[in-house]
Amino acid sequence: MKKLHIIILLIFFTQSFFAQSTSTSFSSANDYVQSESSFGHGEWFRFEMSYSGFLKAGEATISVKNATYMNKPVYHVVGKGWTTGAIKWFFKVEDRYESYFDRENIMPYKFVRDINEGGHTKNIEINFDQVNNKAYVNNIKHNRKKVFDTKPNIQDMISTFYYLRENLDVDNLKVGNEVHVDMFFDDENYGFKLKYLGKELIDTQFGKIKALKFRPYVMAGRVFKEEESLTLWVSNDKNKVPLRIQADLAVGSLRADLDAFKGLKHPFKIVAKN
Repeated sequence: MKKLHIIILLIFFTQSFFAQSTSTSFSSANDYVQSESSFGHGEWFRFEMSYSGFLKAGEATISVKNATYMNKPVYHVVGKGWTTGAIKWFFKVEDRYESYFDRENIMPYKFVRDINEGGHTKNIEINFDQVNNKAYVNNIKHNRKKVFDTKPNIQDMISTFYYLRENLDVDNLKVGNEVHVDMFFDDENYGFKLKYLGKELIDTQFGKIKALKFRPYVMAGRVFKEEESLTLWVSNDKNKVPLRIQADLAVGSLRADLDAFKGLKHPFKIVAKN
């Protein structure tokens, strides 16, 4: 059950790869194409996590609010995840992630990771210099500061979701298409890959919903392993709502399902209600 924190991280992380339809890397602000926004101030999601589909294991929320950072208009996104019920008595998780990113080009300026996962704690603040491609990492717990080089147009694990969410080309998606993303996480540059698996009509607590199915793979890093069997379903509409994330384990599976939402910019399309 210690892998429960992976699902919480996935909610804020792998949902970020709702990218374009061909194998692509986004390397500069010029790659960003503004279109009708898929999200905005007031959007809020809640997820329920379960083990093998029946044992409730935790909850997570992610919300978007307008804010100002360094005199710039930004979106302030806060993601929270925690264990519930009997699970929390032998493996307690309390995670909080924050991102401040530009409302115009979705470039992150500040990222916060404050977590407690079974007694393993981290409190890290990252400030991004997007002009000089630097990440200033402040490890608050250990009172340690470092500076790292980053790739142009680097994203954090929260901002990536919104940056790529704006660019999903649904009409041209083909099964097998892959996306590569540059991201900075904790104190490292990461490269990630996502494969499009096709369309699927899935049952949710809201009813049957048309979804796009993805397989996120980790190309390098400590947290995830390529052998992890991860699957992600996203609503096939203008909102690109993360509907379900599943990790198949050696015994059973961990799953996060969208449980509640509000503040969507576009109608949420349900094919048939339960």
